[in-house]
Amino acid sequence: MGSLRGLCLAAGNCLRLCEREVFPSLQLARKGDLKMMKGFCTKPQENSKPSSKDFYKPRVPLHKPTPWEKKLIVWSGRFKKEEEIPETISFELLDAAKNRVRVKVSYIMIALTIVGCIVMIFQGKQAAKRHETLTSLNLERKARLRREAEEALESKTD
Repeated sequence: MGSLRGLCLAAGNCLRLCEREVFPSLQLARKGDLKMMKGFCTKPQENSKPSSKDFYKPRVPLHKPTPWEKKLIVWSGRFKKEEEIPETISFELLDAAKNRVRVKVSYIMIALTIVGCIVMIFQGKQAAKRHETLTSLNLERKARLRREAEEALESKTD
């Protein structure tokens, strides 16, 4: 097994030496700089006009917002009124508005959670003043169930 590995390493080293000495074009192709250097020369065409492909600039795809998306954009603070929003908007603008609304909703949820915790603390303290603890409630419930069970047994025996 070890000799096979040594043989593979030696073959790889030999290949690298051949690439450097004999085929320098392959070395460039391996690095990703060039695909393959060819030995043929091409003459530039003198009367050729630049094609439309050379001047092609990728356009940002536009999107016509729905009424709900318009409300999201207004609520995110990008525009003051729905009438100010153009007919078509970019997806980046829509994504930014959705992210901003998402953050606002999460802040509102955090605030509501904190308010809910404070309300529960206040209600718990009020219940403790009235001596309404979970232990006392459980004892009362168990006593009630025992009484009902005894009444059921007495009604069966009669």
